[in-house]
Amino acid sequence: QAAADPCSAMQMRVSLSPGETREMAILLGSAVGREQALTLASRYKDPREARAELDRSAAAWAKRLDTIKVTTPEPTFDLMVNRWSLYQALSCRMWGRIALYQSSGAYGFRDQLQDSMAFVYAEPRLARNHIVFAASRQFEEGDVQHWWHPDSGRGVRTHFADDLIWLPYVLNHYIRVTGDQSILNEVTPYLKTRLLKPDEDELYDVPEVSQRTDTVFAHAIYALRHGCTKGAHGLPLIRGGDWNDGMNRVGVGGKGESVWLAWFLCTTLREFAEHAKIRGDSDVADWLESTADAYNVAVETTSWDGEWYRRAYYDDGAPLGSHVNTECRIDSIAQSWSVISHSGESGRTRTAMESFDKNLVREDARLLMLLTPAFDRGPHDPGYI
Repeated sequence: QAAADPCSAMQMRVSLSPGETREMAILLGSAVGREQALTLASRYKDPREARAELDRSAAAWAKRLDTIKVTTPEPTFDLMVNRWSLYQALSCRMWGRIALYQSSGAYGFRDQLQDSMAFVYAEPRLARNHIVFAASRQFEEGDVQHWWHPDSGRGVRTHFADDLIWLPYVLNHYIRVTGDQSILNEVTPYLKTRLLKPDEDELYDVPEVSQRTDTVFAHAIYALRHGCTKGAHGLPLIRGGDWNDGMNRVGVGGKGESVWLAWFLCTTLREFAEHAKIRGDSDVADWLESTADAYNVAVETTSWDGEWYRRAYYDDGAPLGSHVNTECRIDSIAQSWSVISHSGESGRTRTAMESFDKNLVREDARLLMLLTPAFDRGPHDPGYI
């Protein structure tokens, strides 16, 4: 039946004399076509060949996982950082894409770009290839597919405000670690599909591959130009949501703004300006730096709440992540990214992180909370005021 789970069963009869030992290989895999499958089966039915291949695989994993080693007083932490996390990032996140919310095996634009950052030391070629691949999922208008299926290319076009910025951010990380500026000259195409209608949050479709192509550098700059919007507070519009997907209704009317996205853009714009300078593109470098400066000023003049930075603004201008809120009074990433971006005013960032420690660190439950208090109701819940 079409909807049934596939299953295969194998049986083999083995007769052993008293004291006799026999070794056999059981092979499970995939191949491109019948002939290749038969060739592999014929090769690895020999236990010696199968064991040698297992040894080669183990050696390859050891080389990959031993590239970076961390030594701390806590051996369980070392085990997690040195081997387990990188193994999971590659096998589960990059190859299988079977983590939470990716059970279909789809690529997420920001998801796998973030994952690829883990491989710039151990597997730089893998990171490089994925960055170039991600650049090819950008639409002709500058936005990108939020996620897509690898075989058909079918995926969703959305109003998410942060997805496209991860391309230049991760690209900068890759170049900073590897020194490989040549990736900026790789050429990839754009995608084509219809624009979202005014009342549409997303479009699930199979886009065409455009005849228009650009260098990865141009794709990244285009993403930044498209993503650098400005609302009433001088901050970038949150549109269909930013890094926290759960905030997809904050700016659904097109006027809401994101404080976190301003921090994210500050660091991305300034770092990418260095690549523009290396390429001799002073006009682009000037625009990148001046835009970052403008966001920086906007955050400091509009979004300091007294003891921490606000998180966002709703369409009507009401703050989110403020002491006046009964839900999400303080949000963690607005505080942490004021430090990560090297853009927050030093006295304020210290106060913000002290507020983070006071309000969001739960020693009793061993938790670092994303925000507090938790959201309880929304505009569509009965009794919402």
